[in-house]
Amino acid sequence: MGKQAGAHIVWDWNGTLFHDNDAIIGATNAAFVELGLEPITLERYRALYCVPVPKFYERLLGRLPTDAEWQVMDEVFHRYYAEHRVRCGLTAGAAELLAGWRSAGRSQSLLSMYVHDELVPLVQGFGIEPYFLRVDGRTGPSGGSKAEHMVRHLRTLSEIDVERTVVIGDAADDAVAALHVGARAVLYTGGSHSRASLEKVGVPVVDSLQEAVETAERIAA
Repeated sequence: MGKQAGAHIVWDWNGTLFHDNDAIIGATNAAFVELGLEPITLERYRALYCVPVPKFYERLLGRLPTDAEWQVMDEVFHRYYAEHRVRCGLTAGAAELLAGWRSAGRSQSLLSMYVHDELVPLVQGFGIEPYFLRVDGRTGPSGGSKAEHMVRHLRTLSEIDVERTVVIGDAADDAVAALHVGARAVLYTGGSHSRASLEKVGVPVVDSLQEAVETAERIAA
């Protein structure tokens, strides 16, 4: 199969297409209880959050968590998140943007660091899976970078022109992963990072998914 002519978007899930900030903060604070930490606000989370996740905890603890602490916190986080994600929905306008991008004859896929076996039925439940060429979640340990996952993701999409691929996400690590494979990136301020932290990355930063798609179309032209 030859290269597709149009631009391709690789979407992030948590904090981008899926508006799960409340569940993320609740799960983070549930994990913090295990180490006796004070609850964190969304604003402070967005100012300090980084990948790999243990470095985020280091910013709060003043040290890296031990392996035992990390395992406990990670387990508590994912258990709490799984219970509370059911109250979350797609970001406003996301489904319409996905449909519009596909209707215009362009392609898109989804790559998330959320565990694959839980991601796929969640995406299917919103009825948006048909919009994507591929949906990939994390299959290895949690807490790492998306860069190598991006390599594997795009390797399976051999028909995609990486130079005309744009990653849309809410975290600096999304841009790092994009640059790692030679793609572009647009970062959205509605998720895990503050605008100030995103602007340090040096890629376009936008305040809505509509702006993200418009920017992706322009820079991939």
